[in-house]
Parts: sequence; structure tokens; C-alpha cells
Amino acid sequence: MKILFTSTQHTSFITQDLNLLRKHFAVEHLVTRGVLSPLKVLIHIVRTDVTYTWFASVYAFVTVFLGRIMKKRSFIVIGGIDVANVPEMRYGIWRSHWKVPLVKYALRNATRVLAVDASLKEKAISLAQYSGSNIDCVPTGYDPTVWAPSGNKEPFVLTVAKCEDIWKMKVKGIDVIFRCAQLMPTTRFVVVGLAPQLVAAGNYRQPANVEVIPFIEQAELLNYYQRARVYCQPSYVEGLPNSVCEAMLCGCIPVGTDAGGIPTAMGGNGFLVPYGDEHQLASAIQKALLESESAGERARMYIAQNFALQKREATLLQILRKERV
Repeated sequence: MKILFTSTQHTSFITQDLNLLRKHFAVEHLVTRGVLSPLKVLIHIVRTDVTYTWFASVYAFVTVFLGRIMKKRSFIVIGGIDVANVPEMRYGIWRSHWKVPLVKYALRNATRVLAVDASLKEKAISLAQYSGSNIDCVPTGYDPTVWAPSGNKEPFVLTVAKCEDIWKMKVKGIDVIFRCAQLMPTTRFVVVGLAPQLVAAGNYRQPANVEVIPFIEQAELLNYYQRARVYCQPSYVEGLPNSVCEAMLCGCIPVGTDAGGIPTAMGGNGFLVPYGDEHQLASAIQKALLESESAGERARMYIAQNFALQKREATLLQILRKERV
């Protein structure tokens, strides 16, 4: 049995799924986008038995459509942006009128759709206007031996948000972090994944106590997780946030908005606040900074027990084998 694994980008969580599947199946990996993508998918799908696509997109439509013609099973993983429609922030594939019917088709006709959080399943059902009977909730998984505490915590607040434009900054709540930091001038904040020029482009006032760091590799990111006492995720929308889970495994106290899969990731640990309220966010961060070391240990234990990488692997295999893969 051979799987065609498709995506439009390389990310750590996509690569993680690829490696999991390669442990059990023969896998062809195709990273593609652009007008020639349908032809590339066709060439690969002919010599494979199953398609596995990260994110519901136009490319997922191609794999599902061709799969149905050739009577091959198709699987789609939905992660967040693929079930988002936030026009005021220019975010989400459902803002595009011509893409909507294609994504609807992909979701409705895939053999199985794998949502990383229950909130995404609800959004998919609402947006695609169908029963969602083919949707399973399969959270992403994390390796507690990789994401692990080391050394003493430092009294600073960490946020990780890969932002390519000023609209993504808004979605991730970076403007809220800046306003919050102004209310806490003696507290250090570190924002990782943000190109410094975007701050100027968005006319944001970066407080003196906020350090902005561009994209960094995993080893360096791990060091920040291990040092930070508090991890803050002030997003407007989220799937199951990888950064929250990774930070909690490293013993950070989480503070996040009650959006999407953030409450699922936090699981009663740390502090939840509504989006956009810098005063409540500042209050929550102050409380988190005063939490004991045992609170960080409980946060780590929660992720290790509920979102272990082995658990995702076992669930994926169960679903695939149920569909005779």
C-alpha cells in the first residue's frame, strides 16, 4: 500500500506526520503549488493507492477529485486557516469566492477528514454545510523527550507567532501583546517569529520592554521555551496551537485567549482571557508570573498525557486501517 502525501509547504508538524506514516507505509511526498500542481498530483496519484493532504485547499480538491475518479481513498488534515473566514483580518481560505466550492467538495467527499481540534470540526461542518460524518478529531502530537524543561526559569513572557504580514500579526494578537506590555513596563516580553520591518509597516508602537526576534530554528526556540516562565498566546483564531503545547511541555505557565483550540491545549492550566483585552491579559500574566514551579510541572504532565506523539501515531494508524489502508 503506497500513500501520496501532499502539502504546499514544509513545516515541522507536516514533516512529523510524514515521518510517522513512513514508519508504516511506503510514502511518496509531493510539495507543490501553482498552475502545474494538478498535473503533478495526477502523475503521482496514478502510482499510489491513497492520498493524505495537509490542509483543506484547492490542492486538496485535486487529490479528492482525482481520487474519486480513480476509486482511491483520500484523507485531509484540517489545521485552522482552512476552516477560517475572517475578512476583517484578511485571513482564511473561505474569504475567496472561487475557492469555496472547491474546498466544500474536498471536505464533503474525502474518505476521512482529520481535524486537529473539535472546534475545527464544528467550523468545517458550518462552512461546508454538511453533516461532517467523515470528520475525526485527531490532535497533533508532541514528543516530551524533545520539548523538556532544562535549567531555571526566568521572569519573562514568551510569544511565538510566525507572521508574514501585518494581518497575520493581528490574527496572532501581536498588537494586543504590545498594548499589554505598555501596562507592564517592568516585565520583559519576547516575541519570536516576527520580522522587525512588519512592526513599522503596521504602524505598531513597540514598547521598550518587548524584544522582537525573527524566525529561529527549533534548537534555539527550545532554549526560549526552557527559559521563559510564562507563555502567552493572545490569538483571535487558532487550531490546536503547537507553540502552546511545546511551551507547556517545557514547563511554561500558559496564558491564552478562549479561541479555537487554545482552551483544549491548556486544559485548565494557566489563565484564559477574552481576545483583545490587554487589561485582562496583563492581569493574567501577572498571576502566571507568580505561579509555583509545580504549576509548570502540571502543565507539562497534561500535554504529555493527552497529546503525546505516540497517541497521534496510534490514532492515525487505527483510522487508516479501518479504511483498509
